[in-house]
Amino acid sequence: MCRTVADAAYVLDAIAGLDYNDKATIEASKYIPQGGYKQFLKLDGLKRKRLGILRSEFAFDKESIPAKTYEQHFKTLRQAGAVLIDNLEVKHKDILTSNYEDIAINAEFKSALNSYLNQLVKSPVRSLKDVIAFNNRNPGLEKMKEYGQDHFMEAEPTHGIHEKEREALSKLEIYSKYGFEKLIENNKLDALVAPFISHYIASGGYPGITVPAGYDIGGIPFGINFAGLKGSEPTLIEIAYSFEQATKVRRPPF
Repeated sequence: MCRTVADAAYVLDAIAGLDYNDKATIEASKYIPQGGYKQFLKLDGLKRKRLGILRSEFAFDKESIPAKTYEQHFKTLRQAGAVLIDNLEVKHKDILTSNYEDIAINAEFKSALNSYLNQLVKSPVRSLKDVIAFNNRNPGLEKMKEYGQDHFMEAEPTHGIHEKEREALSKLEIYSKYGFEKLIENNKLDALVAPFISHYIASGGYPGITVPAGYDIGGIPFGINFAGLKGSEPTLIEIAYSFEQATKVRRPPF
């Protein structure tokens, strides 16, 4: 979470890398571009980009501020040289409305957290069970209990990846390969566009970036999201930076 797209690119340059204690970074390191990410902060980054509009995600009241604002942004994208492919839908997205993600997340979370805590040189907690007990002993952590403890309690009874978890992961893979990836590949897209897209990309580990798009009644901000396949961070930075510079929507906080 950064002030600008440029800030995000610089942060990504600082944190992207290879950690042999983290298997995910071993696979992901092949996508890190030579010369880093800041080289993709291009004013003409939208030129010739093919963007897929997930139209159902923009189902706002036509007279609302977001609806009118997004339509104006679509015009801006075109004027900046992007090609918009409208009315697209991701197949198998019904899988995301099930509890498959929760099943996989809970099992993986407990396993990963226990592994991490167990390696610490000095720590008052060594497992998720210890974390839960620590929170229960500290009544001053009301917000942690409200927002995190319930999730911890759901994850604690899990015992790794077994039949139920393998089924969940298999379903999520179907969505990823034959839904998200297939849509981008079949339409030769550089990115998908939606007001909210985290639920589309989280399960498959795809990159996405949100840029300020406007302000609703009461000054409540809303954004526009661009997402792509694994390794598409350079393209997403080009798209997001070019859009940001063309619109200049962000206002400093009060």
